[in-house]
Amino acid sequence: MEKNQICMGVIGEGDCSEEVARVASEVGRQIGERGALLFCGGRGGVMEAAARGAKSAGGLTVGVLPGVSRKEANPYIDIAVVTGMGEARNVIIARSCHALIAVGGMYGTLSEIAFACKFGTPVIGLNTWKIDRTGLSHSPVLQAKTPEEAVEMAFRMIQKREPNV
Repeated sequence: MEKNQICMGVIGEGDCSEEVARVASEVGRQIGERGALLFCGGRGGVMEAAARGAKSAGGLTVGVLPGVSRKEANPYIDIAVVTGMGEARNVIIARSCHALIAVGGMYGTLSEIAFACKFGTPVIGLNTWKIDRTGLSHSPVLQAKTPEEAVEMAFRMIQKREPNV
């Protein structure tokens, strides 16, 4: 891993449909092909599918686990970060990544999106939460239509914010 390697988070529900898993796997594959480090919650559903996709492209994966055992990591995680923090581990994911791609998602995903917005971390969404608030000129979650578009948007946002990464 290089000092300036891009860290891309993929977030979403731990129990998802086959279609959502297919989309997450494709997002992970694209991230792996671009040589970015894939961060996720390390368990099942979207997290496992994204890690599987990244591994299929030779990528490196990090799972930030909520519990106290490495054994809870899915088989596609290279580096398991054992936090013992439960859902509070979402802060670590949102803070550690240059950008997040949200694929589907429930309330845990929403909390990761909220933390990312608070920290100024770009969030790209694929069939995920749409956030609207009176007084905001635009949604803090940029919506993509395809996995390819989501990954491209995320990398573009990173380069705009941090050109030396």
